[in-house]
Amino acid sequence: MRYMLLLYIQDRPEPGTPEATAAFCAIAEFHQRCQDRGVLVASDPLHAPQTATTVRVRDGATLNTDGPFTETTEWLGGYFIVDCADLDEALELAASCPTAHEGSVEVRPIIDTGARNAADRPPQGA
Repeated sequence: MRYMLLLYIQDRPEPGTPEATAAFCAIAEFHQRCQDRGVLVASDPLHAPQTATTVRVRDGATLNTDGPFTETTEWLGGYFIVDCADLDEALELAASCPTAHEGSVEVRPIIDTGARNAADRPPQGA
């Protein structure tokens, strides 16, 4: 079963600092552990919330708002998609993720539609 590990952080160290190097190395080691176990499907870091645009459509009108949907002290900093035997394995991986020690890792099961890429997914509402 596939799970998404959503990595919530409070801040990201400035690039080029020892803190940034240590954080990058820790997450790279976690990435490698997931790869070595054969469970890694995908992972990517995300830019800071200030770079986001929130899109809402109400009564046929589209409203684009700069920034995230809500103000919060923790923000979504990246994700891992892992293909685990069960929830217990996904939770064990989440607990070993460096982000769990300073931020939080939300574990969410991915609904299996049978499709593995956008071209294979059924149309919305189908």
